[in-house]
Amino acid sequence: MMDKSNTLEYINQIFPTESSLSGVEPMMQKIRNEIRHVDAEILVAVRQQSNSGTKAKHDLALATQAIKELMHKIREIKMKAEQSEAMVQEICRDIKKLDFAKKHITTTITALHRLAMLVSAVEQLQEMATKRQYKEAAGQLEAVNQLCSHFEAYRDNPKITELREKFKNIKQILKSHVFSDFSSLGTARLKEDSNLMQQLADACLVVDAFEPSVREELIRTVCNKELTAYQQIFEGTEVAKLDKAERRYAWIKRQLRANEEIWQLFPHSWRVPYLLCIQFCKVTRSQLTDILDGMKEKPDVGTLLQALQRTLEFEEELAERFGGAPALGKDGESDTEELEDGLDSDKQTASEIRKKYEKQRAAQAGTETEPNRGSETAKESPTAGFGFNFRGIISSCFEPHLIIYVELEEKTLMENLEKLVQEETWEAEEGSQTNILSSSTQVFLMIKRSLKRCSALTKSQTLFNLFKVFQRILRAYAGKLSAKLPKGMTGIVATATGTDQIKISDKDERVICYIVNTAEYCHETAGQLAENIAKIIDVQFADKVDMSEEQDEFSAVITRALMTLVHGLETKLEIELATMTRVPWAALESVGDQSGYVNGISTILSSSVPVLGGLLSPVYFQFFLDKLAASLAPRFHLNIYKCKHISETGAQQMLLDTHAVKTILLEVPSIGGQSAASPGYTKFVGREMGKAEALLKVILSPMESVADTYRALLPEGTAADFQRILDLKGLKKVEQQNLLDDFSRHSSGINIPQTSVVPAVPSSPSPTAPSIIGAVANHEDVLTRAAALGRGAATTGFKRFLALTEAAKDKKEGPFRKLFNT
Repeated sequence: MMDKSNTLEYINQIFPTESSLSGVEPMMQKIRNEIRHVDAEILVAVRQQSNSGTKAKHDLALATQAIKELMHKIREIKMKAEQSEAMVQEICRDIKKLDFAKKHITTTITALHRLAMLVSAVEQLQEMATKRQYKEAAGQLEAVNQLCSHFEAYRDNPKITELREKFKNIKQILKSHVFSDFSSLGTARLKEDSNLMQQLADACLVVDAFEPSVREELIRTVCNKELTAYQQIFEGTEVAKLDKAERRYAWIKRQLRANEEIWQLFPHSWRVPYLLCIQFCKVTRSQLTDILDGMKEKPDVGTLLQALQRTLEFEEELAERFGGAPALGKDGESDTEELEDGLDSDKQTASEIRKKYEKQRAAQAGTETEPNRGSETAKESPTAGFGFNFRGIISSCFEPHLIIYVELEEKTLMENLEKLVQEETWEAEEGSQTNILSSSTQVFLMIKRSLKRCSALTKSQTLFNLFKVFQRILRAYAGKLSAKLPKGMTGIVATATGTDQIKISDKDERVICYIVNTAEYCHETAGQLAENIAKIIDVQFADKVDMSEEQDEFSAVITRALMTLVHGLETKLEIELATMTRVPWAALESVGDQSGYVNGISTILSSSVPVLGGLLSPVYFQFFLDKLAASLAPRFHLNIYKCKHISETGAQQMLLDTHAVKTILLEVPSIGGQSAASPGYTKFVGREMGKAEALLKVILSPMESVADTYRALLPEGTAADFQRILDLKGLKKVEQQNLLDDFSRHSSGINIPQTSVVPAVPSSPSPTAPSIIGAVANHEDVLTRAAALGRGAATTGFKRFLALTEAAKDKKEGPFRKLFNT
């Protein structure tokens, strides 16, 4: 059935436009004709089908009869096939019997033939064993073993059991002859008698024909015989002492050279010299362990290290002789290269170290997905050895006793650290661009040397113990740096101000900056030191190598030093802020240039900030600026409350001073060498100094609108702060009461905002005091224009400001007239 959507498309195709609908009738007539034609064809088809029904029934009957005949013929064929199969089985019955008989006879003949061969081979082997014909016996053993494998199914047969027992006895005789002949190894007669040496070489062929356990037993016997003299010489004698360790290794090397012809008797696959050295190492390790454990007192460090060094050299010789690549670090580089590349940064700055460290990390990240070429080469390249690692097989017994070496290293490092700190000039080296103390580079240089010494001896527990020593050394150095910082003073001034009073000189400021840079250098280098130690130390200790706590110590030194700088400047500025409170603000008759305490603040910051900006890194200098602003701006605001009484003229002068201090703070970053102050710093200074400006604007407001101005400019202010402002305006308690009551009534329904941001100018003026807010806005414009003249032309700027204010006073109307009306 045609889909509805297709029908619609068909109709729309035939009649695409409204004008084409005129052809609907012709189209309908055409469709009716086609329907009549189709109905006629259907009628003809139905008539033909009715006529062919009788013929179809007749054809079906014929097909059914043909199928029945076919089934009858199939049954006949099946019956004849069964008769044929029975006839074939009857014919082949006798042939099967004959075939089975032939098979059994063939098996019997083969077994008898092999039995005859086995009997003959056993007899020949017995004769060869008696005559010690090892070369022939080796081949005969292989033949007998193969023949015996054919008679596994006949183990219970008496004859086979007898032959097996006889073969077993012959093997035992051969074994005893071979072991007896090998007892002559090491004698002078063996080297002189070439026939005997050839006989022993043939005996090795016999041993190879035996079970593998026989070969292992023979090698063990040969090795034990060789080491019997060694055990007698180096056990409980004078040469067995720890300081004679190199004689042990000289002995085995002499034996290997002297008996080189003897070792050639053995097949190369037996690895006799190799196994002899392994056995020697185990015996030596056992003896050295007994010597070290049996000492009543701690061994001498020099003797212990010398014995360990000789042992390591011997192990390295064995590794080179019997195979084994040089010890590689985890990234495929040698340990020596790791130490050289990782710690050779004595003259680098912290930023250079950081760049190098990030470069290394990026390189490692890029190669993590690639195979380790060094390790692949070691695995794929053929070696002369057999896979045994000689490194540490003897020297590991020294590990539990190396604590005295670690203690000596710690004592030496601590003494050198004390000496370095005592000799420190607390000045950067002349011509150096790093601005760090020379003692820091010397500390890491002596750590590098100590690490090299230890890593050449061991990379296990002792190296990890030494790493802990490095941690203590760095913590001690961090303590030395912290102890050099100027300490806070105690007394009446510190108690009264509630701040840390730290008196610092210009030299102290430079020293503190050097300490900050040095601590940053130590922080970065300590992390790199841990990274490199983790690469060369044994895997089980790598995850425990961490310098995060020591890095935190240096970070704490940096923070403490920067806060000391802030407190030091606070102490210098405290005198100027105290001078501010002693100015007779109520007795000022006219507004002049900026006050003397503002000039003092400017002088202090101008002398200190450029030095600090030149020595500190941008990050730490910005931290210093943030802390300084967070200290000075709020304290300046609180100092306004410490003034007893401020007249309108005094408030104008103080407003001028406040704007000058704000300008100074905003210019401090550029004084320190920054191209531009950070947005956060600028916003913070503007917000905090805006509070002081808003407070002074409230003091300047007329008495009838002071409450409205206070709520507009200081929306977070409290009734207590409002009362303090009234005190600053010089109102008596009785005069204050009405204003306080009015403030309380209007403030009871106001939700105090939680934010501490105080806009310099309210976004929408209060309907109760539009003229006041407008005056404040215009006054703010005047201050802004005055500040635009810059600190370098302060006098000219402030005179211009005074001219503007005097012109405003002369006007009869306008916002400034009300603000400055006396």
